[in-house]
Amino acid sequence: MSRSLVAAAICATGILLGVLAAFGAGDPATAASVHRQAPTCGGERPAKPGGGKYTCTLTDDFNKSTLDLSKWTVGTTARTGYATGRISNAPDCYVNSPKNVWVTGGQLHVRARTEAKRFTCHSPYGSFTTNKTAGSVMSYGKFTQTYGRFEFRAKFPKTKIKHIDSALWMNPQKPAYGKWPKSGEIDVAEWFGSDNGGHVLPSAHYQGDNPKVRTARNCVVRKADSQFHTYALNWTKTTMYFWYDGKLCLKHSWKPGWPLHSPQPFDQPFYLVMTQTGGQDPPAGTKTTMDVDWVRAWK
Repeated sequence: MSRSLVAAAICATGILLGVLAAFGAGDPATAASVHRQAPTCGGERPAKPGGGKYTCTLTDDFNKSTLDLSKWTVGTTARTGYATGRISNAPDCYVNSPKNVWVTGGQLHVRARTEAKRFTCHSPYGSFTTNKTAGSVMSYGKFTQTYGRFEFRAKFPKTKIKHIDSALWMNPQKPAYGKWPKSGEIDVAEWFGSDNGGHVLPSAHYQGDNPKVRTARNCVVRKADSQFHTYALNWTKTTMYFWYDGKLCLKHSWKPGWPLHSPQPFDQPFYLVMTQTGGQDPPAGTKTTMDVDWVRAWK
């Protein structure tokens, strides 16, 4: 997620530490049952950059009637402190509501809404009033992985509202190297609305990063807001490869600032996140929805 979208009242440190405090380490029995199911990723085994083929570690086609809570958690501001929004505007309040996160028709739907009335959004870092709700689904405590291939097949919302943010991203399970961005963040794909020329952005955030090379700003995905596309990451010990519909969008080898050294901070388990924000000053009744067809991971 773009740090410029984080609400002034809620710092990035609070976001990371709040998530950790809120969800704990997950249920080992549940995690074991997931692995016993031997996920197949639709029978696909992509080639590894160094040779050989990957083995599936996580798959969800969202074919159940509800979100599979053995794999996912709905993130809320009340539990994590995570909120997004411009300083001069009401932040997005992440809620666990079927109006913001639901599964139907073999898809996960993650929605941001502008509500008819303002309400109090509770947060461990200080409650605030807003009229915007947002959705976030994460695998924190349920599935994490270091290195491998990760894919999301998704359709972004069609809207020209400024500063909306649809994000398919990854966060470290533990802030092993300190506050953001020291422990890293991986944005597999970010969409800032249909007024951005069809560009979808991949990024790697870390201490000492160079914005000119850690983000690709020239990846055009035609009809990203009306058709499903596949957004993939191949993550190795030295390099990240971001692929959009099988086309290489960004290749990045990171060089973190002192005292870290490569492969730090990207040598830790990361979890998956799917988030939809509401943007700047959307009128009442506005809805922006990201649809996810499936998520897959290999190692």
